[in-house]
Amino acid sequence: MNNTSCPRVNFDFEHRFLPPVFISVFIVGLVANGWGLKSLLQKWKKLGHVNVFVLNLGLADILYLLTLPFLMVYYFMKSKWIFGDTFCKITRFCFNLNLYGSIGFLTCISVYRYLAIVHPMRVMGKLTVTHSVAISVMVWMLVSVQSLPDMFYTKTFGNKPGKCYDTTHKTYVEDYLKYSLGWTLTGFCLPFFITLGCYGHVIVILCHQNTTDKVLKKRCLKLLLILIVLFSVCYIPYHVLKNLNLWSRVLSKQQICHEWSNGVYIAYQISRGLVCLNSALNPLVYLHGNEDIPAQLRQLLQQARQMSSHLFLSNYGCVPVAQTTDED
Repeated sequence: MNNTSCPRVNFDFEHRFLPPVFISVFIVGLVANGWGLKSLLQKWKKLGHVNVFVLNLGLADILYLLTLPFLMVYYFMKSKWIFGDTFCKITRFCFNLNLYGSIGFLTCISVYRYLAIVHPMRVMGKLTVTHSVAISVMVWMLVSVQSLPDMFYTKTFGNKPGKCYDTTHKTYVEDYLKYSLGWTLTGFCLPFFITLGCYGHVIVILCHQNTTDKVLKKRCLKLLLILIVLFSVCYIPYHVLKNLNLWSRVLSKQQICHEWSNGVYIAYQISRGLVCLNSALNPLVYLHGNEDIPAQLRQLLQQARQMSSHLFLSNYGCVPVAQTTDED
């Protein structure tokens, strides 16, 4: 620890790392979510209770993906925000809506799966699409209320093009750390433990009931694996490193410096790239819940192979040509 001079933080890392991640997520996310939403809307009349949450999950992803082009410009311009303070706050607000909305809807899916498997007789006929819609509205409202205070923190500094902070300026970093810790507890930790508890109990029930449908058991295990991937890759590292980086900034402001400050900053930027991957990974829930999509993928791959084979044979003159006769 050094109380006189702090080690230099490598702020250039985010300019090299985040733009390629945003471009990849934007392309993959739009294609995957667009396809998933189209599949759900085509079967709107058969929309189940859980699929209402899946639909909202896709809408949350699309909302965030539409802001990524502006963030690409921002980081390509070496952190010079040219779109104004209000739109900076809207962009960060959309990110938070997507992040905590995704966590909320994944939690709702987990609770519904738990009730359907562990307490099927109690909930049979009692859960309707109307209930799912009402719960979805409540999730959007709760996430908005949690995210709204973030918009009152300074996101830009000065009238000239400059930073668009994903948290806030160093002047207010102490207060923001307290807000972030509370936000992490209510917006992430609580839903995470609910999801973990639901699927933990479901797996125990499925493993102890030999009469349980094997297809149902396979689907639950697959969804549990998807959730483990989402939380382990996207959500847990981001929340841990975000608060650790804020704490490092508070210490730095107090001239209490640590050698690990730069490492924490770089790790936090990596976690920011990983957390935005949730918009590209959430469609895995579509693949889990819709049996038609894997079949469509196989059909598209088969058509692509046939087309490639046809083009290859055509280029080398191997495609058979219909023979003509004098009688024609």
